[in-house]
Amino acid sequence: MIEVENLSKSYGPREAIKNLSFQIEKGEVVGFLGPNGAGKSTTMNILSCIMPASSGTAKICGFDIFEQSMEIRKLIGYLPETPPLYSDMVVNDFLAFASRLRNISSRETLLAVERVIEQCSLKEVKNRIIGRLSKGYQQRVGIAQALVHNPDILILDEPTIGLDPIQIIEIRKLIQDLASSHTIILSSHILPEITQICKRVIIISDGEIAAVDSLEALTTRLRKGERLLLKLRHSNNETIGKLRTLKRVNTVIEDQTGQFTIDCDPQANIQDNIAQISIDNSWGIIELKPASVTLEEIFLKLTVEENEVRQ
Repeated sequence: MIEVENLSKSYGPREAIKNLSFQIEKGEVVGFLGPNGAGKSTTMNILSCIMPASSGTAKICGFDIFEQSMEIRKLIGYLPETPPLYSDMVVNDFLAFASRLRNISSRETLLAVERVIEQCSLKEVKNRIIGRLSKGYQQRVGIAQALVHNPDILILDEPTIGLDPIQIIEIRKLIQDLASSHTIILSSHILPEITQICKRVIIISDGEIAAVDSLEALTTRLRKGERLLLKLRHSNNETIGKLRTLKRVNTVIEDQTGQFTIDCDPQANIQDNIAQISIDNSWGIIELKPASVTLEEIFLKLTVEENEVRQ
C-alpha cells in the first residue's frame, strides 16, 4: 500500500532525511519512532503531499506522490502534531467545512459528519465552540477531520501529546478501534502506547532508518542473552552473590527489595537451578519469569547508543 524508496529531503546544506526505504501493507498499524529532530514529521509531511521530497520515490496505493498528489490526498487522513482547527467555529460546522474541502457533496456531508461524530464520541460537544473544548476533545475533533472523507490511510503525529492520563486512554482506545478498518501510521513519544497499538515499528535516527521490524523480531535481534525476573519473599545481603555463582549467569541486579533481574547466556535454561538455590536458602519464590526487552531499551539502543558509536 505504501512504498518508500530512497526518500531524502534537504533544507539547504542540512539533510532532514536520508535515503529512507520502507513498505507498509494494507491494514497494518505501524509505529513511527525517533528522537526530536530525527525526521519523523518531515517524512509524514512528504507522504501527506504537504511538502515535496528532494529525491527518491514514494507510492501510495500505486499513486506517485510527485505526479499524482491529488489522488493520494483523497486516500489519506492526516492529523499533524498541532491539530488544524478553527477555534472560533462550532464542532459540527467545522466538520461540515472539512468535508466540503474534501469535495464531499452537500447531500453526503451530513452523513459524513454524523459518522465521524459517532466514531470520535463527539455527540456531547458537537454544538460547542472548538476553542472552549478541553485538549482531549480538541484532539478528537482533529482526528474527526482526518476521518471525515473515510480515508484508507490515517497518519497521526503525536495524537496524545499534552493530554492528561484519562484523555490519553480515551484517544488510545479510539485509535485501537480505528485500526480495525484503516491502515495507520502513528508517531508518538509515549513508547508504551506504541507497544499496545502497533504490530510493527519504523525507528528513524538522525534522518536515517535504524530499524523496520516487528517488536518481537527487534527483541530477538538486540537480546544477547536471556533475561529473567525473580521475586522473592525473603532475601538478604547474600542473595545477589549466591545467584551470581550459578553457571551461565552474567549479571544480577536488585531492582527493588526482593526483586531481581538476572541476565544469562542464550538458552541457559537455569530456572531449575534458581528454584533449587531458592529452596536451599529459604528465599521463597513469588515469581520467576522471562523478561522481554522493552521498547524503551530498543529505542535507546538503536538511537542514542548507536549514534554515540558513530561519533
